[in-house]
Amino acid sequence: MPVLNILHLVGSAHNDFYCDLSRLYAQDCLAATADSSLYNFQIAYITPDRQWRFPDSLRREDIALTKPIPLFDAIQFLTGQNIDIMLPQMFCIPGMTQYRALFDLLKIPYIGNTPDIMAIAAHKARAKAIVEAAGVKVPRGELLHQGDVPTITPPAVIKPVSSDNSLGVTLVKDVTEYDAALKKAFEYASEVIVEEFIELGREVRCGIIAKDGELIGLPLEEYLVDPHDKPIRNYVDKLQQTEDGDLSFAAKDNIKSWIVDPNDPITEKVQQVAKKCHQALGCRHYSLFDFRIDPKGEPWFLEAGLYCSFAPKSVISSMAKAAGIPLNDLLITAINETLGSNKKALQN
Repeated sequence: MPVLNILHLVGSAHNDFYCDLSRLYAQDCLAATADSSLYNFQIAYITPDRQWRFPDSLRREDIALTKPIPLFDAIQFLTGQNIDIMLPQMFCIPGMTQYRALFDLLKIPYIGNTPDIMAIAAHKARAKAIVEAAGVKVPRGELLHQGDVPTITPPAVIKPVSSDNSLGVTLVKDVTEYDAALKKAFEYASEVIVEEFIELGREVRCGIIAKDGELIGLPLEEYLVDPHDKPIRNYVDKLQQTEDGDLSFAAKDNIKSWIVDPNDPITEKVQQVAKKCHQALGCRHYSLFDFRIDPKGEPWFLEAGLYCSFAPKSVISSMAKAAGIPLNDLLITAINETLGSNKKALQN
């Protein structure tokens, strides 16, 4: 069986934070899925100055030793590499949209959703509007620009329309708190969502994977929230910085998050809604959605996070593992969905 040439697209064209976040996940993926009998891995590493590097590994010293080259030279290099498939590892907006579109132009297939779908999912208000039109419950909300005044009566959640990891998110309990919360949110985006606070309940994530034309709902991941002490999740629940400045995972300790028992009645209910979201948004290969469960047990769509790094600590990987799907099988399924009937598709 031929060895697949897989290019890992890593880094960020936006800022150092997203660059480090991408490197963190991609490094874990490379270590966990390396199998020379199946894959030949290559790395393309993009920095915020939009220069490209093709290092041997994602160790900082290897990256530093690799000559940076501009896009034109990078395209020449890529087209001469006989790449079978690209695995996107970039989390910034340009990485999820422009750089995926580049690979469409180069006719190099890639795992995951297309640039237009990524752009919609990254804009929380647009994603909400689409899934609501498909019959999914969403919190009542409004999209504000600088100078706009909220009309929703608190409690309300303020969030930048396009930031991840809860950056700039605030729970407002009184109208007097609006100004400070809006100022904070506008630091991260030019548009801000104000939405009705959905009482807890619970907060869960649901992953969907596609296999042989079927959508499979994965076990839910639940997050530590509490109606009184912790009504919403924030940035420190998701990522933390080590003493040497590197990012590390915060929500992977079975204390802040855990896999829900598949026999929990909420599982099937949320999976059905997640499949509806997947189809409404036009997703392919896999998808991931956050839901708030109200006290009556009804799921409310919060946002879509349409990425998976195929690292052991990626949310979809963790969910798949709980369903008895090893990481390498998950990757092979995604490769087969991407390549279709191509003769290089793998068996699992």
